[in-house]
Amino acid sequence: MKTQCWPHLFRISAVAMTMALGPLTAQETRFADLVGPGAVGAVTQTAPLQVPVITWGGDVATFHANGGLTTQPGTIFHKQGLNLRLAPADDFVQQVRDYRAGKTPFLRGTFHMVGLASEVIGSDPRTKGVVILQMTWSAGDHLVAREALRTLGDLKGKTVALQQCGPHVGMLDDVLKSAQLTWNDIRVVWAKDLSASPDSPPELFRKRGDIDACFAITPDMVGLCGGLTSVGTGAETTVKGARVLVSTAQLSRSIADVYVCRKDFYDANKELVTRFVAGYLKACEEVLDLKKQYETSGSAPYKALLQITQNIYGQKTIPVLEDAHGLVADCTFAGYPGNVAFFLEQGNLTGFEAFQKSALDLAVNRGYARERMGLFPSGLDYKSPLFLSYLSKTQIERGERFRAEAVRSEIEQLSAGGALDERTILSFTINFEPNQTEFSAVQYGAEFQRVVETAARFGNAVVAVRGHADPTKTLLDLVKAGLARGVLKRVGSQGNYSYSLNGKALDLGGTAELTRLIESGAFDGVPDSNPRETMQAALNLSRSRAEAVLDSIVEYAKSKGLTIDKTQIQPVGVGIREPFVAKPSNMDEAKKNMRVEFRIVRVAAEATTQSDFDF
Repeated sequence: MKTQCWPHLFRISAVAMTMALGPLTAQETRFADLVGPGAVGAVTQTAPLQVPVITWGGDVATFHANGGLTTQPGTIFHKQGLNLRLAPADDFVQQVRDYRAGKTPFLRGTFHMVGLASEVIGSDPRTKGVVILQMTWSAGDHLVAREALRTLGDLKGKTVALQQCGPHVGMLDDVLKSAQLTWNDIRVVWAKDLSASPDSPPELFRKRGDIDACFAITPDMVGLCGGLTSVGTGAETTVKGARVLVSTAQLSRSIADVYVCRKDFYDANKELVTRFVAGYLKACEEVLDLKKQYETSGSAPYKALLQITQNIYGQKTIPVLEDAHGLVADCTFAGYPGNVAFFLEQGNLTGFEAFQKSALDLAVNRGYARERMGLFPSGLDYKSPLFLSYLSKTQIERGERFRAEAVRSEIEQLSAGGALDERTILSFTINFEPNQTEFSAVQYGAEFQRVVETAARFGNAVVAVRGHADPTKTLLDLVKAGLARGVLKRVGSQGNYSYSLNGKALDLGGTAELTRLIESGAFDGVPDSNPRETMQAALNLSRSRAEAVLDSIVEYAKSKGLTIDKTQIQPVGVGIREPFVAKPSNMDEAKKNMRVEFRIVRVAAEATTQSDFDF
């Protein structure tokens, strides 16, 4: 992600919507009450046809396709035979009112936000929603936390600030699910606005020490902590110790921006809807190509598009053209391949069915809706010439997302250098028995499901499968070898021994020092008790266990028909270096060290393969 520092840049359409909510908490407010009464009307104005747009990088492709707020001659939409009037619609409640009244057949928002409105639009067969297009995934939304919070599990019992009914409601829901927490495990402080307001999460976080974390868009995140990998110093606008706990730069399949169409209009105008979707996807291809040219050698057409974007959003939102470029950089386009995967791919844990379930669960469980009223998936024919003969980037075979060797090397280096904790977003473990080599889904199915689901959400992070071994055998061989060589002295009685090495006290619970001494050859020379060989055998065994767990996860996903990228899940052997109990005194303590740990880890961009679209 290319981080830009844009002041006052709004992320999504809930900004004006929440002004209607006042001090009420979101779960106390049905979405139907926000929208209020109103008759359902037919869509009669079609020349031009009104299409809502919001302040987000994905909508820049819409501007490119249309040439501005009205369809210009020679543009993509004009060549598709469309006559559109783009209407800025950052008030989502008003969008729903207009949609229901027939002023427009479209809704524009995130999938989870449309889910909040699902009961309102689903209560009449004419306005039931058809999700016709997935536009983008977000890479520019962040959860900023104070210094004491290191991983997502630390959110339990903490206070989190976010905007009422905004895009981060769904993101927080995903964060809590990933950490196996519930909304009851945290305290929520609801803010009226998203950004650029005293009643926004970043400003509440800045003013109130009782708020442990807040959601923020990129410019506010930069203001709080200095950048995606920085820590606030307290200087200038930053908050001392503030850091990004998690970002959609890693949690890359949490916020999906979509277009929804009324069912009655869709049924009567399917070809028009198809041309609109195809035109948008063509615009995505062209915008990405222009963006690459702009970043390497400059591009006059792209700069002109940035100017159109500034003209539409205004200089208060886009003070300089580079801010418009930053808006585009903070989103990842789904494109044609992403839409095919989103709507049609079986076993896609971040596809339409999974998002629909998540969005409706959220709406009902948090009180936005009383009944589950679902949306329809796109019924467009993606094999039609309107797509395949028109678009140029239609490759839909999944490639490997990560460079496996580079990822494994990076994780091993982070582990050896003690920096892995700083890159860890979330971790959990499973334990095993002595001499166990198989890990069946019967015993570990729940954990395997969690790994697969978490990997799907965190599309730009790696799951490190880290095998750990118990140090008891290594310690026994160390003592035997040290005593045999005469370099180790022991005093006291069994169960209360003290040791010294070459006249200096030696703590058998000091794992780091012991492994250093073993590797230096301090205990070599006793054939039947060689701690160096024992430690290496433990490392090899821990790596083979990690690989066995990975194989079991892959088989589990296959048996369930779930999509998984094997390069995203990397096995690593840790051996005895990180025991829970450094000097076990019984088998129960030893078993605590016999574990396989799963860590969701941020990796360098160089470890990932680059592609135009993310799916």
